[in-house]
Amino acid sequence: MERVIDVRYRPQSRRPGMSKTRLAEKLADHRIAYEHRRALGTPADLRWLYKNNRVDEGRDGFRAHVERESAADLDALARELASGPRTALLCLEEDPAACHRSVLVDALRRRVPDLESIDL
Repeated sequence: MERVIDVRYRPQSRRPGMSKTRLAEKLADHRIAYEHRRALGTPADLRWLYKNNRVDEGRDGFRAHVERESAADLDALARELASGPRTALLCLEEDPAACHRSVLVDALRRRVPDLESIDL
């Protein structure tokens, strides 16, 4: 089994099939586990920075936020990745360089130096 971890703060979408419940159902049809981890999402004030082309500020703010508020969640995910199923981090931002996922991957790599990451 593989899994998708939804790292959106709010797992809702206007895009058909991309809200939490419907997405989980569709993934389950393909034997892919779905988990929502709100603690790894971007709070509204930091999302605003990303949306307003202040990506560096958003990235710096999110890095500080996630290490301060969710370090235990990052530690747990790092342990899971070492022995668990292949995992995709899901957000709706298309460009990984302009998304908080890149900050999460950097934080996970600090915990698991040999972590392999591929942007899809």
